[in-house]
Amino acid sequence: MLEIRDLDAFYGPLRALSKLSINVPHGKIVSIVGSNGAGKSSLLKCISGIIVSKEGSIKFEGQQIIRLSVTAVVRKGISLVPEGRQLFTSLSVHDNLLLGAYARFSRKNKDQITMNMNEVFDLFPRLKERKYQQAGTLSGGEQQMLSIGRALMARPKLLMLDEPSLGLAPIIVEEIFNKIVLMNETGTTILLVEQNATQALQFSHYGYVLETGHLALEGPSNKLLSDTNVVNAYLGLQRINPDPISNHQ
Repeated sequence: MLEIRDLDAFYGPLRALSKLSINVPHGKIVSIVGSNGAGKSSLLKCISGIIVSKEGSIKFEGQQIIRLSVTAVVRKGISLVPEGRQLFTSLSVHDNLLLGAYARFSRKNKDQITMNMNEVFDLFPRLKERKYQQAGTLSGGEQQMLSIGRALMARPKLLMLDEPSLGLAPIIVEEIFNKIVLMNETGTTILLVEQNATQALQFSHYGYVLETGHLALEGPSNKLLSDTNVVNAYLGLQRINPDPISNHQ
């Protein structure tokens, strides 16, 4: 579905990504892990069109998207759940969700958008309970659910999540990741960026490890987690049990 080749990215004179190449197959969960400053968020911003890359290729379903606008990328079928949620905190849950459908908003799509909002409420029932509550008054976990729901309102084929576990209690993190698996099982391809490598690799099919903008390692997620040398050298994790979706790998 997504093919990235030799991608470079800069913030002014500072290089964020260097000749990075990754693939995201249709129907899979792919995780991008690494420490702070590894280039994980920069990669998602390049795909989204927030950062315009001068070198390399980003193809989505065979079409080049590297210099498309953010709106055009969304219309192609790619949505980003940004780090830190970035909600419109003074607006209601309902209005934040409605804004997620801005790229396809029209009178003829009104019924379809209402149906999509109900689908989000089915996925996250707590959002329905707080439909007219200001987003800024929600708990951290509820705000993350709303940020994901807003991205789903664009009806993405590829959903990208940037640090969805950030600042959340472990029990809420588990709930969010279970929802990610559910979204994948119902047809959405997922590209997941996480500093919590254990969590990301447990819930993904394939993983890429970034180091200062370079690709350090890649492989099936369960194999990365089960290799002690890989864990010690790249992930800084203790050996853990097989991941929850390993049966699908």
